[in-house]
Amino acid sequence: MVAAPVGAATVPDKGLRPNSLGLLSNMAIGLSSTAPAYSLAATLGGVVAHVHGKAPAMFVVAFVPMLLVALAYKELAADTPDAGTTFTWGSRAFGPWIGWMGGWGLAVSAIICLANVAEISATYLLRFVGLSDLADDRLAVVGFGCVLIVAMTWVSYRGIVVSERMQNVLMAIQFAVLAVAAGAALWAVYSGRAGAQAVRPTWDWLDPTGLSASQIAAAVILCIFLYWGWDACLAVGEETRDSSSTPGRAAVLATVVLMGTYVLVAVAVQAYSGFGQTGLGLGNTDNHDDVLTVLGRPVGGAVLAGLLVLTVALSALASTQSTVLPTARGTLAMAIYRAVPERFARVHPRYLTPSFGTVVMGASALAFYLTLALLSRNTLEDSISSLGLAVAFYYAITAFACAWYFRRTVRRSLRNLVLRLICPVLGGAAMIWAFVQSAADMIAPDYGQTVIGGVGGVFVIGIGMLVLGVPLMIACAVTRPAFFRGRTLPRASAPEDA
Repeated sequence: MVAAPVGAATVPDKGLRPNSLGLLSNMAIGLSSTAPAYSLAATLGGVVAHVHGKAPAMFVVAFVPMLLVALAYKELAADTPDAGTTFTWGSRAFGPWIGWMGGWGLAVSAIICLANVAEISATYLLRFVGLSDLADDRLAVVGFGCVLIVAMTWVSYRGIVVSERMQNVLMAIQFAVLAVAAGAALWAVYSGRAGAQAVRPTWDWLDPTGLSASQIAAAVILCIFLYWGWDACLAVGEETRDSSSTPGRAAVLATVVLMGTYVLVAVAVQAYSGFGQTGLGLGNTDNHDDVLTVLGRPVGGAVLAGLLVLTVALSALASTQSTVLPTARGTLAMAIYRAVPERFARVHPRYLTPSFGTVVMGASALAFYLTLALLSRNTLEDSISSLGLAVAFYYAITAFACAWYFRRTVRRSLRNLVLRLICPVLGGAAMIWAFVQSAADMIAPDYGQTVIGGVGGVFVIGIGMLVLGVPLMIACAVTRPAFFRGRTLPRASAPEDA
């Protein structure tokens, strides 16, 4: 399939299954891709370590640029509902080179995420079924993690309807268990049954003042990982009913739901655990890797503890599958516009999914996971800390692309000025600040758990994966000059009356 040059709001048919998803199903894919239960379990302790009791404030602070970027996505999707998302919109606004790198940033973030969520899902599923010895065995965990990547790639390969049904179930379980756990913890705190370590919530927890720029940047870059994934809503936009409006609404609603959930759980965990250096206290570094499951048994006994372990496992499993979806569709769009090899444009005749791209995405994640897992577990853990760099990178491109693409329309109304210029520019600027500040901090050899060539391993992995896209892009430019000369996806801007 070959794309002719397109005009504004014209999207070439990619052979996907149209009108397969509604608003709730679209939201389910976005929410599941964020893996809220797993993200909280893996990240909340780290946020607390950086900002002490102001973790809820950091979730609100990080939500603001996320919402601003989501509004930019919404405006772009209404104009051009394309599975290529950042790649397509960045290319139309700024040209092929920036658009291609935006698409690469999305792919990098997905590959890094898939490796880590597969590991977490494997570990927690083994714990849930009572195989704790195997959960501590690196060979068993890595082997099981590889099986899960293959299995979730197969689910994505089988079709969007199968994927959507699975995501609906897994999302419902996650949010139900998180709500029950948070409610039970707060009830115990206010009824005086939580124990001596508990503290009552204060409004100061929602006040971000009194923190340094480095503290805020470190916490925000972790929170970007917590929120990242909602944009999967837009990647399946061409398969959604009312594709010009539903995916954008789903993205904005997903960010709001995530913010409410994260603040509620953070407040509940801080209140019940307290900040002591021992026991359940969040000052105890032994708890930082998983504050949710540590909290489960004291709050609700063996039943809630088991449910939280299962929820974290299912959350990571859902993210393993839903992360494949947008990236495979992104490479499909890139192939349609001749930015990558045409093989990526193959769509399965029966399942109507990007068959080749889905398989390559799964294989890439598998190779990345095996490489880092064989190096060391610390390297794998540092890779997830680097994820925020790739996410901030392509979110910034998308936000600024919105402002530039719609620049001629902003004088028509106050709505256009706010939603198409002010919000995207502020959101993009916040992402650039988080990227630059965090990258500067990550260079330090004591940042994270690994050091590579005298530089922090988190920096090397995060920046290195992004830089790897440059020679790949040059290779594509040499072999596929039509796209890079603006013939298949020319630069454009919205007309004044749009």
